[in-house]
Amino acid sequence: MSETPVDEMTFEQAMAELEQVVGQLERGDVALDASIKLYERGAELKKRCEKKLKEAEEKVAAITLDSQGNPTGTTPVDGQ
Repeated sequence: MSETPVDEMTFEQAMAELEQVVGQLERGDVALDASIKLYERGAELKKRCEKKLKEAEEKVAAITLDSQGNPTGTTPVDGQ
């Protein structure tokens, strides 16, 4: 596992580590205490990935298009 705090990870970093965690848990060759820590870390990583995906979706949703479908700028999300 990485020593990087989950809230400082990029989406790609969190996803790569989450894949490693899942792989270790699936193999089942980890002691119970280590499995619990892995599971907790995995839950944090999953949450981080979901947050980063939501942020990206909001940015895409905020893109405004002209009549020909070309991007012209962005609008604030939630009317802000």
